[in-house]
Amino acid sequence: MVLRDDEIPNEMGIAVELHIPQSSKRIDVTLTGRDDAGNKNAIVIELKQWEKATATDKDAIVVTYLGKGQREVVHPSYQAWSYASLLEGFNEAVYDGEISIKPCAYLHNYTRDGVIDAPHYAGYTLKAPLFLKGAKERQQLREFIKKHVKYGDSKEVLYELANGRIRPSKALADALKGLLTARPEFVLIDDQKEVFEATLAAARTASPDAPKVVIIEGGPGTGKAVLAINLLVRLTSAGLFGQYVSKNAAPREVYQSRLVGTITKTKFSSMFTGSGSFCNVVANTYDFLVVDEAHRLNEKSGLYGNLGENQVKELINASACTIFFIDEDQRVALADIGTKQAIRDFAVARGAQVEEYELASQFRCSGSDGYLAWLDNVLDIRPTANSALDTSSYDFQVLDSPEALHEAIKVKNAQNKARVVAGYCWPWLSRKDPQADDIVIGEHYRRQWNLDKDGPLWIIAPESVEQVGCIHTCQGLEVDYIGVIIGPDFLVRDGKIITVPEERDRHDKTIRGYKKRLKIDPDQVKAEVDLIIKNTYRTLMTRGMKGCYVYCTDKETAEYIRSSVYGKRSVETTLISDNTVNYAATT
Repeated sequence: MVLRDDEIPNEMGIAVELHIPQSSKRIDVTLTGRDDAGNKNAIVIELKQWEKATATDKDAIVVTYLGKGQREVVHPSYQAWSYASLLEGFNEAVYDGEISIKPCAYLHNYTRDGVIDAPHYAGYTLKAPLFLKGAKERQQLREFIKKHVKYGDSKEVLYELANGRIRPSKALADALKGLLTARPEFVLIDDQKEVFEATLAAARTASPDAPKVVIIEGGPGTGKAVLAINLLVRLTSAGLFGQYVSKNAAPREVYQSRLVGTITKTKFSSMFTGSGSFCNVVANTYDFLVVDEAHRLNEKSGLYGNLGENQVKELINASACTIFFIDEDQRVALADIGTKQAIRDFAVARGAQVEEYELASQFRCSGSDGYLAWLDNVLDIRPTANSALDTSSYDFQVLDSPEALHEAIKVKNAQNKARVVAGYCWPWLSRKDPQADDIVIGEHYRRQWNLDKDGPLWIIAPESVEQVGCIHTCQGLEVDYIGVIIGPDFLVRDGKIITVPEERDRHDKTIRGYKKRLKIDPDQVKAEVDLIIKNTYRTLMTRGMKGCYVYCTDKETAEYIRSSVYGKRSVETTLISDNTVNYAATT
C-alpha cells in the first residue's frame, strides 16, 4: 500500500531481509535509488507488527509483547539507526562509494499514543523517523521515500550495497585509535609491547594462502586483555577486518564500555562477538581474529551444544590470522576444551604457521609473583617453594564472618573499585523472585547474586558492590580489591584439601555432565572436577590488583588458609564424591 504511488519510481531497488555481511543482522526492507540531486541513497526500513508498547527509563529500551510474553527490546528507531551505523562504519561501498543510508521504522499496526514516540526516545526517532498506523502516517512514509528516492537505479545502488567489501572505515578506525591512546590503562609495558609488535607483524603478513596462528600464554594480570584490545584497534586502524572474540560476555561488554567516548558503542559493537558465532562462517572471512580467554572455548556451539564441529577449528579456518590468548590454569568448566595442544593441532591441519609467545610480567596482585606461587601451593594446584605469603607486598586477609568481609570490601570500594565474589554453591533464586535472597550464611548474611539487569556489566555497575559475583561475571576482568567467599565445595580436613562437587548448586553449568561421566570414567572426571574447583578459586582470588580478602564457610578451612599465610604445611588432596574418596594428589 505504501509503494502504490505513481511518483515512486518503478526502477527503484528493493531488497527484503537484506543480510548485513559478517553479522547475523538482516534489514527488513531496503529501498535504493537517487534523490533530486542525483545522490545515491539507501532507505533502511525496520518493520514491526507491534500494536502497543510500554516505555522504560532505559536508553532506547521499550517493553512489548514478543515470544509469548512481555520483553524488554530495543526501540525500532534505534534498531534501524544501529543498522545504518553498521553499514556506515564497515561497508566500503557506503563510506567510499558515497551511498547515504536513510533509516526509519514503520509500525503499521501501532496507533500513535505518546509512548513509542515519547520525548525520551526523541534522540533516536530524529535519526530514524517513526511511522505508525493510519493513512496520514502512510502518506508521510511515502513522502520520506520520495524525498530520498526520486529516481530509480535499476538495482545499481542495491548491488553495490550488497556486494561492498567489509572493511572498517578510516573514520571509525581513527576514532577507536584516538580513544585508546587517551586511556592510560591500555598502555603496553615491557614484554606486552614486545609480543604486541611480533603479533602485529604476523597479522600483517598472513594471508589465506599463508595463514598464521599466534598463541600468547600468560597468567592472571600479565596483560592479555590489554594486549588483545590494542591489537584489535591497531589492526583495525591498518584497514584489516577482524573481531574480538570471547566465550564470556562480561569481558566483551566491559571493554566496549571502556572504549565509548566520542563515538557510540553502536559504531563498533559488531567488532565484539561470542565464540559460538563461527559455525557457518566461510573460510578466510576475516583478516584477523583476537580470541581472548581461549581456555574457555567449547567443542560445540549453540544453546544446546549441538552446533558446529569445534570452536578452535572454526576460529582458525575463519581467519587468515587467528590470535589466541590462553591460560590453561583458568579452565573452570568441564566443557572448556581450549588448550595449546588443540590449537597447534588444528593450525597444523590447516597448514598454518604457528608462533608462540609468553607474557611473564605481573601487573596484578601488586605485581607479586610470590602471591600467585603461594596461591598455587595453598590450593594444591601445584607444589611451589612459596609455602608462606609475605603480606607486605599484597594485602591478603582471612576474615571471620561474611558480614566482616562484605563490610571491608565496601570500605575499600569508597576509594577503589572493590567487589565480592563467591564459588557457585548457592542457587540463583532472585532471578525468578527479585525479592529472594540467594547467598544465605548464618542468621545475618543475606545477599543476592550479581545484578541480572546489569548482566555482563555487573563488575562495573555502581550498585554491584551490594551483590555477589561469580566466575562468569569476573573472569578476564579485574578490580582493585576482591572479596572471595569460599563455599563448602572446597574444604580442609586434617591438613587434606577436599573438593566436593556435590556442594555446587545443581544449576552450575561448569560441571554439567559430571555425574553421567562418573559412570564411564570415574577417576578421570574426578581429577578434572577437582582441578576445576581449585582453578575457580584461583581465578577468583587473582581478580584483585591490590588485595584479596577471604571468608570460608568452613572454620577449619579458614584456619588452614590463615596459618598458611605465615607457616608451612604439607597438604594432601582428596576429592569426595558419592561417599567415595579418591586420593588425587599428594604433596
